[in-house]
Amino acid sequence: MTGRDGARTQTKDYMSNKTKPRVLAVVGARPNFMKVAPIWRALENHGGFEQRLIHTGQHYDDNMSKVFFDDLRLPRPDVYMGVGSASHGAMTGKVMIEFEQIVTDWRPDLVVVVGDVNSTMACTLVSVKMGIPVAHVEAGLRSFDREMPEEINRMVTDILADLLLTHSPEAEPNLVREGVSSEKIHFVGNVMIDSLMFYMPEAEKSSIHETLSLEPGKYGLVTLHRPSNVDDPAQLTPIFDALATIGADRQLIFPVHPRTRKVLENNKIKISTDRLRLVDPIGYLDFLKLMKYSSIVLTDSGGIQEETTALEIPCVTIRENTERPVTVYTGTNVLAGTDRDRIVEAALQSLGDGVKGSRVPDLWDGKAAERIVGVFENYFLNEQ
Repeated sequence: MTGRDGARTQTKDYMSNKTKPRVLAVVGARPNFMKVAPIWRALENHGGFEQRLIHTGQHYDDNMSKVFFDDLRLPRPDVYMGVGSASHGAMTGKVMIEFEQIVTDWRPDLVVVVGDVNSTMACTLVSVKMGIPVAHVEAGLRSFDREMPEEINRMVTDILADLLLTHSPEAEPNLVREGVSSEKIHFVGNVMIDSLMFYMPEAEKSSIHETLSLEPGKYGLVTLHRPSNVDDPAQLTPIFDALATIGADRQLIFPVHPRTRKVLENNKIKISTDRLRLVDPIGYLDFLKLMKYSSIVLTDSGGIQEETTALEIPCVTIRENTERPVTVYTGTNVLAGTDRDRIVEAALQSLGDGVKGSRVPDLWDGKAAERIVGVFENYFLNEQ
C-alpha cells in the first residue's frame, strides 16, 4: 500500500540519522513464543529497530518453555527472570519488580506484550507507570467471564496500551465499548497463523508419528490446562470420562500439561489408557504435525482453537465460553462446555460431519507481523 510504503521509507530515513527506536518484547508462557517469533523476525528483516527479548519464566518446565526457543529459532532472551510458579498476586509482583529494573536500565521506546498471561499485564503496568508506550498484540479478545484470570489481564492491558493490535473483527467493538479510542486500534490479523504457516514445512519433518506409533488421520488430540478444568478433581473426572467414551471411537493422544499431571497424580484419578494415551509435553514442531494430521482436537486452549480453524480440523472446546468466537461462527470450532454428555455429543458429531461450511477468517494469511511492523513505523514517524 502506498501510504504504508511511504511511511516505511520516511521512517527508515529518520532511523538512519538518529538512534533506532528500541523495542522490547516480552514472553512469559508457551503461547507467547509463537506470537512473538514472527514479530521478532519481521523487525529483524526491517532493520530499522533495535530489539531485545525478555522471558519472565512464567512457564518453568523445559518442555513447556525453553525448547520453544530452539523450535522457533528465537534468540536466547536478553534477560530470563525465572519467576516460576506462584499465586497470581505473587507472580505479578515478582515480574513487576524485576521488569521495572530492566526498563530503568534499557529505557525502551516501545514495549510489546502479547496475549493474556500474568506477565502481559504486569509488564504493561510497569511500562505505563514509567512513561513507556505499550503495544498489545491480540488486543480486544473477550470471553465476558471475569472469573477467568486471563480476562482481567486482557481488560487491564487493553485499557492502558497505546497500540491495540487486533486479530479478528469483533475485537474493535469490544474495545470501543470499553472506552478505547478507535485511533489506537489496528486490525492486523493473527500472528499465531504467521507461525503456523512459517513453521509447518519444518514440522512436516518431525518423526513424532513414528515415535508414538501413530497413523495420520487415525487419532484425536487432547490438551487441557485451564485451572477451571483441571484444578478441581470433581470437574476433571467427568471430562476424563467423556474423553474415554470418545476414545472408544478414536484413540486420543494427550500431551499432559504439568499442572494437569499433578492433579491427576495427587488425586489418583484413574485413566483408561487404552482409550486415552497420556504422553509428556512435546515441542511446538512435533505438536504442529500431530495437530495437522489429527481427525479431531479437544482442547481448552485459545490458540489451538485458532490453529485448528486455519488447518480446517474439527475442534471441540471444553469450556463454557471463548474469547475467540470467530473460530465458532466462521471456523471449525464447537463450544461444548464442560458437561460430560455435551462433550461426547459434540465430538462424535464433529467426527461425523467434519468441517462443512468453515472458512479461514480475514487476515489470517501469514502476514500479520509485517502489518504490525507497519503500525510501529507509522507510530514512530508520527511521534517525531
